[in-house]
Amino acid sequence: MLLHVSTAYVAGEQEGIIPEKPILMGETLKVGTHLDIESELILVKETMRELKASCSTEKDGRKTMKELGLKRARHFGWPNTYVFTKAMGEMIMGNLPIDFPVVIIRPSIITSTLKEPLPGWMEGIKTIDSVVIGYAKQTLPFFLVNLDLIMDVIPGDMVVNAMMVAMAAHSDDQQYFNDNPPCTGRNGERVRLKKMRFFSTVMWFKLYMTVKYMLPLEMLRLVNIALCGVFSRRYNELNRKFRFMMQLSELYAPYTLFKGCFDDINLDKLRMGMNKDNQNNNGAYYFDFDPKYIDWGDYFYNVHIPGVLKYTRD
Repeated sequence: MLLHVSTAYVAGEQEGIIPEKPILMGETLKVGTHLDIESELILVKETMRELKASCSTEKDGRKTMKELGLKRARHFGWPNTYVFTKAMGEMIMGNLPIDFPVVIIRPSIITSTLKEPLPGWMEGIKTIDSVVIGYAKQTLPFFLVNLDLIMDVIPGDMVVNAMMVAMAAHSDDQQYFNDNPPCTGRNGERVRLKKMRFFSTVMWFKLYMTVKYMLPLEMLRLVNIALCGVFSRRYNELNRKFRFMMQLSELYAPYTLFKGCFDDINLDKLRMGMNKDNQNNNGAYYFDFDPKYIDWGDYFYNVHIPGVLKYTRD
């Protein structure tokens, strides 16, 4: 069988209950559009050929391709290139000329492990951890997030457990879709963290950032020009921080402002089947992937955030 790991956010920015259903070949999230994957591949190859012909630098090439991916994703209704390509991957999986089962799983935001191989473990900075690190280092004083919404996250080991059970359960099936400051200064001293300010709408966030940062930055730029670059270093530093905050907020906006609720009937069926098999096998290994039993306050405070700071410190 073939297990394909996608993402729950192939649903884009829908609201309400989002059922588990396959994405049909060519289906998009924007009315009036149709996706032809072959045409998209041709567009990518032609763009890369043009970049090579124009002797563009590697940096310019990466920027152009990133902009192209984002443009095409939004054209079809997806918020970014990541979920756009994941959706295309699902389409391809659903049309493979094979005679064995294909299982597609869609995790939400994956966070550090709950239990295995050890609590709080992860490899590198992933998903929402950029925000945790940004706050810990005090480089992210503001963020775009609606605190009244529920954010879907799932520990990495639970995702792996669900994958294991899904493979076992469907190996014979037909194809289907299915209060301690965390950071220290350079000399090891404790740093008092300032509270992060949250904005629940894009409009208020952009308005605040314009008044707080963009206008002062523009004034500094003009003064720097008038004084022949005296403040160039300071301007570049502040501009870099501003761009970091804006880019990170824009990147996570589809998730921090997400109003959908993912249906998980298929996972419930897997859990019920696993519980029954476990009883019949007299206490065989239990693959835990039921987030209803997670104490989320304890998980984030005592497992995830300490794990982020420990395993992604550098």
